[in-house]
Amino acid sequence: MKKTAYILIFLCSLLTWGQNEQLAQNYFDKGEFDKAATLLDEIVKKQPGNTFFVQKLAASYQQLQQYSKADQLLTEKYNQYKLPSYLVELGYNYQLQKNQSKADSYYEKAFKEIEKNANYAYSIAQVFEQKTLLQWAYKSYEAGQKANPNMNFDYQMALLQGQMGNLESMTTKLFDYAYANPNALVNVQNQLSYFLQEDTEGTFLASLKKELLLRTQKNQDVFWNQFLSWLYIQQKEYSKAFIQEKAIYKRNPQSFEDIIQLAQLCINDNDNETANNIFQFIIDNTNDEETIIVANYYIIKNQIEKAKPEEYLAIQQKLDNLLTQFGDSPYVLDLKLLSAQFYTFNLNQFLQSKTILDGLLEKPYNIRQKAKIKMEYGDILVYDEKFNQAIIYYAQIENDLPNDEMAHEASFKMAKTSFFKKDFEWAMKQAKELKQASTLLIANDAVELFLLISDNSAEDSLRVALQDYAKAELLEYKNKPTEALTAFLQILEKHKGNSIEPSTIYRVARNYEKLGEYNKAIAYYEQILAKHKDSYYIDEALYFSAEIYRKYLNESEKAKGYYEKVVLEHPDSIYFTASRTQFRTLRGDKQAGI
Repeated sequence: MKKTAYILIFLCSLLTWGQNEQLAQNYFDKGEFDKAATLLDEIVKKQPGNTFFVQKLAASYQQLQQYSKADQLLTEKYNQYKLPSYLVELGYNYQLQKNQSKADSYYEKAFKEIEKNANYAYSIAQVFEQKTLLQWAYKSYEAGQKANPNMNFDYQMALLQGQMGNLESMTTKLFDYAYANPNALVNVQNQLSYFLQEDTEGTFLASLKKELLLRTQKNQDVFWNQFLSWLYIQQKEYSKAFIQEKAIYKRNPQSFEDIIQLAQLCINDNDNETANNIFQFIIDNTNDEETIIVANYYIIKNQIEKAKPEEYLAIQQKLDNLLTQFGDSPYVLDLKLLSAQFYTFNLNQFLQSKTILDGLLEKPYNIRQKAKIKMEYGDILVYDEKFNQAIIYYAQIENDLPNDEMAHEASFKMAKTSFFKKDFEWAMKQAKELKQASTLLIANDAVELFLLISDNSAEDSLRVALQDYAKAELLEYKNKPTEALTAFLQILEKHKGNSIEPSTIYRVARNYEKLGEYNKAIAYYEQILAKHKDSYYIDEALYFSAEIYRKYLNESEKAKGYYEKVVLEHPDSIYFTASRTQFRTLRGDKQAGI
């Protein structure tokens, strides 16, 4: 019993002690340095060799301008443990008192300790860096490498160059370091990404590309092509990344994995032209059945998204030919699902789609493949306005794949289906739960749906406008932009000035855009920007206006202005990265083939 009691007392004391440490840190972080110092003094007495808490206590004294206490503490610890990092702390204590000559003398003493023992280089440099004494930190690493050539601080020194504004020197050192240490490539790229995010003028990006291009020309190692491809991908310049990936493949034609991943990125960012070029390259360079089917799937999928009704017959024939050629292949599932989708949403042949999907459900697919079939089945049932049956299929996916991304997608589709059937309370409840979904796009759509219902329910208890909106959006879902446009325009007339107006204007603009009436689309986006500046659709209106001006109206200056507004005013927008890339391109940051 005594032994148990001692253990319990010991554990309680440990818990209390841990709480004191956390409390001291909290006081320090909140700027309550007098309270922090009191607790830290007790902690240091019990842990005299813990440099972390000694530094925190000294920093607390310094914040309270109790420099003599800090000096006494640091001198005592240096005399006791002879750690040269305390010399830097002592010097900084004098620097805070504007006694730079005394501070420098301590810094020099610390520096000389590195010359005696190179192992001190890292700890001393770290303290210098914490105090933003970057030149001293850099000199410390240099001295360490000089004292022991086997030590390598190239990475740390490169980053210090960047912090000091010497970006070209940093780039050169990081490239050399990554090439010599391939395992460090991801860390190097992460650091470069950070500096790219801070590069508002695009000068660092230009110099980075220039240096990489020079290295690909001087050194035929595919490492540099891969690095350059990575950079192009960061900037969403997928066509340039594809050039590098082709060069890599020609030297090492073993796998299309990286090229297929690039094509997938193109699809996700709606660069369908580059995606098609990539998939055609794949088809032309492989005999692998799975790869050929995947490439054809994406080519046809992109064709469908851009196709006009008069092109549907040719697409149907191409789909039928591929299914005849590969119908028994184990890799043909996605192609068959695409065919089912095409028959319903483009050819309005629901029964043909149902036949395809019923046949697929009878096959022994795995749980994820079954979920894809059920998702497609749910989609065509919504098209046929069999909402309850659709919800059953979506719910099965939720149950089969809990917490999976596909389950979140099914959950959102359940919410939309509830919205279409005018069960607004249930739709809002589901949308609210999905606002924190792991997939940004689903979370974004869920927030939009939640706000649409909640805002308009507060104003209109009978939800008459929402019912009209649900009918119009269902027409849009069915890929009937002309009918949807008419319905949304009627809502604007019938419910003018109501809360439903900004979202309706946005839908009108989107449907005009689908129909190729770009000036009318721009006019409605402008209404959002002029009359509904606080609406959820501001960044969409800016971005899609910019896209129209750039892609279809050939007015680059106007496009640039809209992209810039997204970048400056909407940094949290899902269109931020794409806007920044296009803005820099139109501004002329990428010149001379860079």
